[in-house]
Amino acid sequence: MKTRLLAIFIFAIFIGCWQVVCALKWVSPILLPSPFDVGKYLISSMLDGVLLSALGVTLSRLAIGYVMGLIFGISIGLLLYHSFLARSTLGVVALGLQTLPSVCWAPLALLWFGQSENAMYFVVIMGSMWAITLSTKEAITSVPPIYVQAARVMGSRGFHAWRTVVFPAALPQLANGARMGWAFAWRSLMAAEIYVTIISRFGVGQLLHFGRELHAMDQAVGVMVVIVLVGFLSEKFIFTRCKLKHT
Repeated sequence: MKTRLLAIFIFAIFIGCWQVVCALKWVSPILLPSPFDVGKYLISSMLDGVLLSALGVTLSRLAIGYVMGLIFGISIGLLLYHSFLARSTLGVVALGLQTLPSVCWAPLALLWFGQSENAMYFVVIMGSMWAITLSTKEAITSVPPIYVQAARVMGSRGFHAWRTVVFPAALPQLANGARMGWAFAWRSLMAAEIYVTIISRFGVGQLLHFGRELHAMDQAVGVMVVIVLVGFLSEKFIFTRCKLKHT
């Protein structure tokens, strides 16, 4: 409780200093809006439904892209574990593509899919899939062989051994891989929404882009605050709780 109060106090001091700097006009409002202006934008955009609608669109895209990235990533990770040829070829490619910034996929997505939802899904999948792939392979590889040997001695083989021994032993690292994949998916989606413009379905990233283009810094900073809050809340209430339940 004391730690939370201290954190709130520190954030309050930070916001207060920020407001003072803007009130004294030490920084141009074009470059840095005040917390009051940012809060005013957030309240007005929520009341008129623009922000909530954009957030709903973004979260739906994130859910679809992330689930597809999980499916592809886990499948390829299992392939890398079972096949030496796949590890020697596709594994090297996966290691290289994992380091590629997700924004680099946006031009290809536009060329292949145009200004469409599929282009956004493609960027999210490619941005998150390779981290999940490598995490899956490492998670299964790290399972102590003695666990599998003990299961075989007790008559457990095939899918039963995977379900009762290998998967539970690899689950903590698999969860970390899923957590990492979500972070990559969230960043990838922001890049996709900035580059791919769908007039009928505005997302949070597009609101950020339009705020920058129109020099509406209260909108740009407000949307950035929302992006950070979504990341924090998902980390706090989804992945952290899942980790605590597992432990």
